[in-house]
Amino acid sequence: MDTAQAAGIAKWVTEAGLAGMSELELLRGFCTRLTGEGLPLSRVNIIIDTLHPIHEGRVFRWRRDDQDNLDPIVEYGRTNVEGQAAENWRRSTYYHLWSTGEDFLRRRIGPGQIEDFSILADLRAEGQTDYLVLIHRFEAEGVIGEMDCFYSSWTTDAPSGFADGELAILRELASPLMLAMKCASLARIAKTLVETYLGRDAGRRVLSGRIARGVTDRIQAVLWFSDLHSFTHITETADPEQIIPFLNDYSEAIISSIYEAGGDVLKLIGDGALAIFKEEDPGQACRCALKAERLMHSRIRALNEERQSCNLPVTSAYLGLHIGEVFYGNIGSQDRLDFTVVGPAVNEVSRIGALCRSVERDVLVSSAFFSAAAMDNRESLVSVGRYALRGVARPQELFTLDPAWLDESEPQAEP
Repeated sequence: MDTAQAAGIAKWVTEAGLAGMSELELLRGFCTRLTGEGLPLSRVNIIIDTLHPIHEGRVFRWRRDDQDNLDPIVEYGRTNVEGQAAENWRRSTYYHLWSTGEDFLRRRIGPGQIEDFSILADLRAEGQTDYLVLIHRFEAEGVIGEMDCFYSSWTTDAPSGFADGELAILRELASPLMLAMKCASLARIAKTLVETYLGRDAGRRVLSGRIARGVTDRIQAVLWFSDLHSFTHITETADPEQIIPFLNDYSEAIISSIYEAGGDVLKLIGDGALAIFKEEDPGQACRCALKAERLMHSRIRALNEERQSCNLPVTSAYLGLHIGEVFYGNIGSQDRLDFTVVGPAVNEVSRIGALCRSVERDVLVSSAFFSAAAMDNRESLVSVGRYALRGVARPQELFTLDPAWLDESEPQAEP
């Protein structure tokens, strides 16, 4: 490969990064162009830590052969705790570069060659002949959480391995590739963070540019307000280290049910959750909310069986459902905004939810929700009478789920 060919690949990488290609698209396009110009690549791995509530990072993989049987993206767990992931990390060539401060490592593969890392024996068994590992470190201002560098490995099965000129080209072109991949990773991280902390729909709206203070939409939505029974008592009697896992277990059951049914969680308030269901047809929004309630009920029941078998505290959720017009958007100060819903309907659904305890019902829905629901959903609801809601001018009739309907409509929730 000559200088002009290398410059053409560098130009493509720059333009692809600016165009917003994903990490995997960048890697595939880059490797395809290198091999097309005669560089004998056979396998490439690129590793980047990330900001994600579950995964520590991702591995992007390319193979010249057997692409159809390759999982091109692998997410890995925490390496800073004891376990198999941590042990594998400490034995890796990447850890060697990180701990020694070196920026590359090369090992020839084959009879008589040194095999000081376990990966080399595996590569020899595959017929590989040469192995290059690079680390591209970020300066302090470019570090995002644990995302402080890119690791990459480049392998060939050419009989004579990499030529010196090919190694030089790889090292030169890897830098613009990593810069483009960093841009793609930052975009993905931003999407993950805003959707995790703001909710999926709110996160998408923020990323699309709706970030100005006071910019809101007037929308019609089903409002969900749920809370956990006896949470205060549990926090006072359970071991302190049990509280966060307790909340995480029940939050997973509730939030996954809302998302599966098409809703969006806007706010977690201690053990409470505020969510909305938006559909063009109000009856369909009501149907989605009731589906989420059934899923939640099923998942909490399964969770309680599991926790009881481990002698852990258990609870159940109570839920208020309402439908009304709300303002949906950015509310707050110049320095701290919240993307949420406000309006009288939000206050009403929280009051309805809180009333569940005093009327001894796990689910209460407003008369507005009952009126908006489709006929088959109304048949599943029964009146519990008229009640005064704190801060609401007139009492209103509330409804709950018919116990007979509950017995017949248990969904099969996925774990």
